Amino acid sequence: MAQLTLTLARRWAGIPLPGRIAIVYVVARLVTTALMIAAAAQSTSLSRFGAEPGLADFVVGWDAQWYWLVAENGYPSELPLTDSGDVAENAWAFMPVFAYLAKAVGFVFGSWGMGALLVSLVAGYLACLALHRLLRDRIGRSAAMWAVVFFAFGPLAAMFQVGYAETLFLLLLFLALDATVRRRYAWLYLLIPIMAFTRPGILAFALYIGLHGILRLVHRRDDPLARREVVHILATGALATVCGFAWQGIAALVTGDPGAYLATELAWRQHWIAGGVDVFIPFEGWIQASSFWFGQWGLPAEWGSTALALLVVAVAAGLLFLRQVRALGADLRLWSASYLLYLLAVFFPQSSTFRLLLPLSPLWGAVAVPRSRLWRLAVLAACILGQWAWIFPVYALGNTFWQVP
Repeated sequence: MAQLTLTLARRWAGIPLPGRIAIVYVVARLVTTALMIAAAAQSTSLSRFGAEPGLADFVVGWDAQWYWLVAENGYPSELPLTDSGDVAENAWAFMPVFAYLAKAVGFVFGSWGMGALLVSLVAGYLACLALHRLLRDRIGRSAAMWAVVFFAFGPLAAMFQVGYAETLFLLLLFLALDATVRRRYAWLYLLIPIMAFTRPGILAFALYIGLHGILRLVHRRDDPLARREVVHILATGALATVCGFAWQGIAALVTGDPGAYLATELAWRQHWIAGGVDVFIPFEGWIQASSFWFGQWGLPAEWGSTALALLVVAVAAGLLFLRQVRALGADLRLWSASYLLYLLAVFFPQSSTFRLLLPLSPLWGAVAVPRSRLWRLAVLAACILGQWAWIFPVYALGNTFWQVP
């Protein structure tokens, strides 16, 4: 038995890295497909997908419908309104790159949904390659491969095979992080604009670039900081900032409403906050949500703010002090802190919260650092169970706003 295990290990090691990651990725997608088929079999007429939907229905479900609408009809020049006169949910909340790329790929097959599926699948595989490259020099090749396994099998793995922009954004993000860590800043001039128009989050990257620059400045004696690198850091940080606000300007220009984009984003909070929200105030969303959710759970609403403060402190302590997280290096910890601060400033935690945490996927490297085989297999099992805990409510049962993935 030991000899067989050794032989299999040698054969596995002999497969080129892209091939090994491809095998992991294909197996992961087969597992996710099986779970989605099981969810479809248990879907009822009460689900938005109806009884016994096909996998194609899941691919184009929920937010994928908005990307399809963007690809087919573009963006409205006049903001739609609700019966109460508030701005209604509309396509301006969804960036154009994924929508139109899926349309271009799908043109060959005569189906936007097929194009969206292929873009998500291919981008997901390439993201796995990019994640391994990003992590291998920090935690070792074996741990990096396990991080890829956890990423490919993760609780939100359904995103790899539905019409969402997540996997495309993750691919671009991992490449941008890798370029920054390796000081190949010139690549950022290409990656940043594409990221900015794929999915919200580029302002978090702008903050990360700024923190990266400060880190380089502090350690310039041990890690020399060339003048051209200073120029690149300042220029790419400025580019990310401009791109981060560009979509608001485009929406304002097309609709004639300076607050079109923010009003569109706030339209989704009408489902959660009685009377909706008229003005965007940074960090208000989490404070509102903490009271809202504690009230929903039958707990005193005032406990929510205390719990939120404790959560922020605990996450910050984890990024600063956990040995496994520190093994990832300063840059990936700075990115994680930047993105979490961005979410804290702009997001209202609700059904999409876990999906919006996907840009923190480099932290799978910290989970993969412990070498215990039992630990790694237990994490993998938890990932697969987490997939079902995600897929079943939002696809088999999903029919209302709190089940939007």
